[in-house]
Amino acid sequence: MSLVANSNKEVTLSEATLKRIEELKSRFPEGKKKSALLTILHEVQDGNDNWLSVEAMDKVAEVLSIKPIEVYEVASFYTMYNQKPVGKYMFEFCRTSCCVTRGAEDLIDYTLIKLGVEEGQVTPDGLFSVKATECLGACGYAPMLQLGDYYHEFLTPEKMDKLIEDCRAGKVELLSKV
Repeated sequence: MSLVANSNKEVTLSEATLKRIEELKSRFPEGKKKSALLTILHEVQDGNDNWLSVEAMDKVAEVLSIKPIEVYEVASFYTMYNQKPVGKYMFEFCRTSCCVTRGAEDLIDYTLIKLGVEEGQVTPDGLFSVKATECLGACGYAPMLQLGDYYHEFLTPEKMDKLIEDCRAGKVELLSKV
């Protein structure tokens, strides 16, 4: 498990997040509230600059009345949860066979060099981080990455240059308007 060391900082969840957590818990019968864990982790991560500190996970355990280890096990298993700070724009490259066959590894290396970071690091300006992840289910559009709620497909170094430029200019949306 690769959890960031506990800094003993108190985590306070916003009223909106607490209200949402209570609504999510209410969907499950008494004794089964832990079933809301995945969704609650998303809510807390969204409200914590897209990452889950140990303190945030401890708070989730508290509101669900479960042991912290039960939260850590889930958060460290799924790649959709970040246990350390990430950039505003997190490039999540698919690294499974279809994307690798079509050049994903070279594209990841290109992006890391271009940004001057290693995988999992955040650029000094706080804008970017790069992460390789498991299948994103868009094999016919390889190589591809997820950025926020959006997929970017048939990627090339030139398309990555443009995407990075657009992110720096604030032209890239991260969340869909559902």
